[in-house]
Amino acid sequence: MSDGGPARGGAVVGEGLSGRRGEAGRAAEAASAYRIEDLAHLSGATVRTIRAYQDRGLLPRPERRGRANLYSDAHLHRLSQIADLLDRGYTLASIKELLEAWDAGRGLGGVLGLVAEVDGPWTDEEAVRISRAELEERFGGTPDDAAVAEAVELGVLEPVPGDEDSFVVPSPQELSVAVELHSAGVPLSAISDHLRELRGQVEHIAARFLEFTTEHVFARYLDGSHRPTDAEAAEAASLVRRLRPLAQHTVDAELARAMRLLAVRHLRQHLGADETPEPRNRTRPVPVPEETMQAVEGLVGAKQSASFITLAAEREVRARTLDRLAASHRSASDLDETP
Repeated sequence: MSDGGPARGGAVVGEGLSGRRGEAGRAAEAASAYRIEDLAHLSGATVRTIRAYQDRGLLPRPERRGRANLYSDAHLHRLSQIADLLDRGYTLASIKELLEAWDAGRGLGGVLGLVAEVDGPWTDEEAVRISRAELEERFGGTPDDAAVAEAVELGVLEPVPGDEDSFVVPSPQELSVAVELHSAGVPLSAISDHLRELRGQVEHIAARFLEFTTEHVFARYLDGSHRPTDAEAAEAASLVRRLRPLAQHTVDAELARAMRLLAVRHLRQHLGADETPEPRNRTRPVPVPEETMQAVEGLVGAKQSASFITLAAEREVRARTLDRLAASHRSASDLDETP
């Protein structure tokens, strides 16, 4: 049996409706009554997918009106929610749990708000579009298909479907850095290798920051078997908004400090001006047997044991140095007396 009946402007008007309705009521009803083919067209899902969602309990069954199965705007909205959660990496089983919580009145808005906050942009940069000709001009005017392919692999460039001569640049700043380095004489292959290495190190920093904030801030929302309530999820989303810039601010400050320290040291070394004296009185740990420490502490006390061991070692060094000098003097005297 067919799912649909006669269509009017992409919608189906129910048959056998009783009662008198005004023009506005009939228009609203027509606008929210869809055949399955129309619902598929509006949502971007296939008819087969819609039926599969119904079978799995993700999508409510349509309303039966005469011979027609009719879907409403609520079905269209639910399909949009499912697609959004799938894009964010949720499985169909997890989506079903979330939607069941929503249907039971336990709230989904806060959870979706938290998902949107975490999954949203973590930078104020806006992606731009660039042509292949503009790209080649910025990098010296010489085509380099291998470098372009590597940039696409790294995500610095994203191909535009259906347009082989255009790319999307997710981070214009990152591309500008590559342009400046290349104009300064750095080969594109070296820039790509450096980005790969840097990305691994930055991902390690990001992982550590997430572990830190999870342990001290977000554990109360994530621990336990219960899912966060709508209010808890909204509170966690607010915290994400507040804490999101902290990682970048910290890395910016620490990078500036490290760059100044290391750049100055590097420059002095290459100019031969590194006259910084070696720090004196440096120490390093030396394992001492427990019996020896107990004997020393019994002799001079715990507070003086380190000084005693240091002086004893120095005296031994001096004694051996004197013995070596004396032995050298005796050897020289023996040579002088040789006939």
